[in-house]
Amino acid sequence: MNETSRGNRLHIALFGRRNAGKSSLINALTNQSLAIVSPVAGTTTDPVYKSMEILPIGPVVMIDTAGLDDEGELGTLRIEKSLEVLRKTDLVLLVADAALGIGNPEQELAAKCRDQKIPFILVFNKCDLHPVPESRQEQAKAALGAAAAVAVSAQYQKGISDLKISMVRHAPAHWDTQTIVGDLLQPGDIAVLCVPIDLAAPAGRLILPQVQVIRDILDHDAMAFTVKERELKECIASLNRKPKIVITDSQVFLKADADTPPDVLLTSFSILFARYKGDLETMVRGARAIDRLKPGDKVLISESCTHHRVEDDIGTVKIPRWLRQHVGGELIVDHSSGLSFPKNLSEYKLVLHCGACMTNRREMLARIVQVQQAGVAIVNYGVAIAALMGILRRALSPFPLLQEILDEEE
Repeated sequence: MNETSRGNRLHIALFGRRNAGKSSLINALTNQSLAIVSPVAGTTTDPVYKSMEILPIGPVVMIDTAGLDDEGELGTLRIEKSLEVLRKTDLVLLVADAALGIGNPEQELAAKCRDQKIPFILVFNKCDLHPVPESRQEQAKAALGAAAAVAVSAQYQKGISDLKISMVRHAPAHWDTQTIVGDLLQPGDIAVLCVPIDLAAPAGRLILPQVQVIRDILDHDAMAFTVKERELKECIASLNRKPKIVITDSQVFLKADADTPPDVLLTSFSILFARYKGDLETMVRGARAIDRLKPGDKVLISESCTHHRVEDDIGTVKIPRWLRQHVGGELIVDHSSGLSFPKNLSEYKLVLHCGACMTNRREMLARIVQVQQAGVAIVNYGVAIAALMGILRRALSPFPLLQEILDEEE
């Protein structure tokens, strides 16, 4: 559980008014004192993320948010920050104080969940002080459109088992069923992974996407061979049969393309993650905007984590350099990283996004929608690099239907 990436965990967010008992509920669900509990209203200010495991759901992230009824200018900002959490939420626990019942804050949050098609469970807390009959629970559930309603006492652990059962039943059924590469392989197939060991490679280990791809290959009873770029050709030649697919780091695409037989599928880790964590078709369509860039245009390069920058960093150095070479002049390049995502997206001609290995699919899809609403094209690193190197069609060989997009007229 501790080794599961946050981006691959089911994200469960708790919303409710101040002092509804959201933090106490997290402590009750984890049976640990993870969240600060205080009778002072507004103890929780910014969203707080807690990693845990709920069986049989598995590894999850619980997100504690500020009160929906926060007051003042600062309180309004806290509410806005809390509502941003919905973009990365798979399941909502809407916590209501049993004494106060359902009011405007709960109704408004429920409406947002319905609009964004996020399942939510209505949780009446403090039922030890104010019992909530089942008839009242059902009425509130129907009125709000909740998936379920449960009465609990976080302080005395009453009803927590019922809540966990409800969470298991109403968690999105297919939230983590999509494979990275397994659906492209048959048992016994060979996949060769081309992994350069350079300044960007962490000492003593592989980066997360590479590890996840290897595990996905093994989970589907295929075989994974991992080599550096200069060993790729020799590895393929030494096999008694051709591999089904070669998966490469995007930065050595040209080398991998030259050393991979034309009848062997070729793609990159980043392109696979564009499909796994987002929408590969949208990214492929976005790649066509690269050819429309002109000197002086403004582009955004966004990464979902805040990794250590190396001397020849892919996002801040290499991609901007390749873009300038392609355009034949200077571009205005902005960068964003981590949880922040600019609101002035309409100012850009193109958004280039990383593979999103450190965020979940709902957040990545939300970002894609934001960019599309601003009328801007979006492409991910792997797709963009393949396009800039002139081998995008080859890099999409595992996805022939997406290759057809490249033949469509603007």
